[in-house]
Amino acid sequence: MSRKYFGTDGVRGRVGEDAMTVDFALRLASAAGRVLAPEGGTVLIGKDTRLSGYMFESALEAGFVASGVNVMLMGPLPTPGIAYMTRRFECDLGVVISASHNPYDDNGIKFFDDSGGKLSDELEARVEAELENPVVTRSSRSLGRATRVDRSRVHYQDFCASTMPEGVDLSGLKVVVDCANGAAYKVGPRILADLGAEIVPIGCSPNGRNINDGCGSLHPELLQLTVPGVRAHVGLALDGDGDRVVMVDHLGRIVDGDQILYVIAQARRQAGELTGPVVGTVMSNLGLEIALRESGIDFRRAAVGDRYVLALLREAGGTLGGEASGHILCLDKTTTGDGLVSALQVLAIMRQTGRSLAELSAPMRKFPQVLLNVKVAERFDPAEVPSVQNAVRRIEQRLGAEGRVVLRASGTEPVIRVMVEGRDAGATKAAAAELAEAVRTAAG
Repeated sequence: MSRKYFGTDGVRGRVGEDAMTVDFALRLASAAGRVLAPEGGTVLIGKDTRLSGYMFESALEAGFVASGVNVMLMGPLPTPGIAYMTRRFECDLGVVISASHNPYDDNGIKFFDDSGGKLSDELEARVEAELENPVVTRSSRSLGRATRVDRSRVHYQDFCASTMPEGVDLSGLKVVVDCANGAAYKVGPRILADLGAEIVPIGCSPNGRNINDGCGSLHPELLQLTVPGVRAHVGLALDGDGDRVVMVDHLGRIVDGDQILYVIAQARRQAGELTGPVVGTVMSNLGLEIALRESGIDFRRAAVGDRYVLALLREAGGTLGGEASGHILCLDKTTTGDGLVSALQVLAIMRQTGRSLAELSAPMRKFPQVLLNVKVAERFDPAEVPSVQNAVRRIEQRLGAEGRVVLRASGTEPVIRVMVEGRDAGATKAAAAELAEAVRTAAG
């Protein structure tokens, strides 16, 4: 069964268009209730801070209750927090209303199973098939109940704190935390403060429309100015739903997901706690691969997307993986990408070693990486076009062992993504432009 509505991370779109309407949310909840909790059960619903979250929350609540499923309403909480609380409350499923790092006029709906993991493709296809049937309203005797449990967010705060090494706190660290005016705006500062850090919060004043707006992990410029400006030791920026993090060192320099992955991997290796390979994606910087290899750490690449990183980690027996965007998986601590948990691992390493983030990340030298998006009339597989492949081989020969080329069609728009990286910035930029032109020519 093919999937019409579910993408790589649930259903997502512009509010009022496509699938992101109140009518669709009602039908989706009814269908999900019938497929995932046919005998009743309980669903936990959380959200980020988008204005549209209120109406989608109400629509989902109505659809689930009408189908006989009990509803627990958590309110704003990071996506990984909903995954954790779904397990803790022993719910049959969890739902997050969020479009993650997208602007406020987008929204999305994604599901977790009873273990806090993402639904399988097969289950998503079954939910979609059930959407063809009308919304069910059971008799009064069989309706579900709805309760608010927002005060229970303290359990997630305690869980995040518990991922710190025993006996280690954040006393003595001055931390700037940017919550993107999103789902972590309450729990993020509280977790850090409870652990003893001196905090300077920014991006913690949501108004329904300012999520990810000039702040957070996609826009860390304000964080870069604030950290050295207030003489903080470090800064961290989450995205709108709190599953990604990028950091800033005391000099105001960005430390991205690849560098965070390197810092955690090195600390785990030195402590004898690193299991299996570290997993990145085809877009992970070549500098990460080389730095890990020089330390004797096996590194493997998955397709872009955290579900593919997770799948390869499970297949290879690893516990640590992630993407440059800051979506880090620490499977020895939790089941899904969690920006706060990932940041706490780095802060703990700083406390244990007495070293700054700049020192910890310095051994990994990032290679210049150029990413170009080539718009095409229709998506196509560049691997099947001889002229494009000839250009790839020509560029790879020039770059040698210290360069990489990645070509892939976007899964969501008519774009071919061209990525080239190498040691020399000028040569890398020229190679990317040459390859992009070959793609444009092939597209006609």
